Amino acid sequence: MPSTRRGNASARRRLAATTCTGQHDGPARPLDPPAPPIALNAVVASDPDTPIDVLWHIARHAPHLRKWVVVNRAADANLLEFISQQGGPGVRETLELLLDALERRA
Repeated sequence: MPSTRRGNASARRRLAATTCTGQHDGPARPLDPPAPPIALNAVVASDPDTPIDVLWHIARHAPHLRKWVVVNRAADANLLEFISQQGGPGVRETLELLLDALERRA
């Protein structure tokens, strides 16, 4: 028990030292929590509002989601080339569908 009390007293002193410095730059405000991590899924991979760096992360680290990046209209030629070289489940078929659709449009 004594070590627990000593630990709690030590924690209280550290907390007091960090919060009660006597120098205030304004009113105290609660800390903002960090943003939660992005859950990588098909919706994020195919959403055109997903930042390009997230799409590249998906292309590099989530092979099962690469086919969804292919259908994302925000994916540029470099990203599509990378995905075509890396492959993954359904990537070939998705790229074939994309290229067929582009040929029919032209």
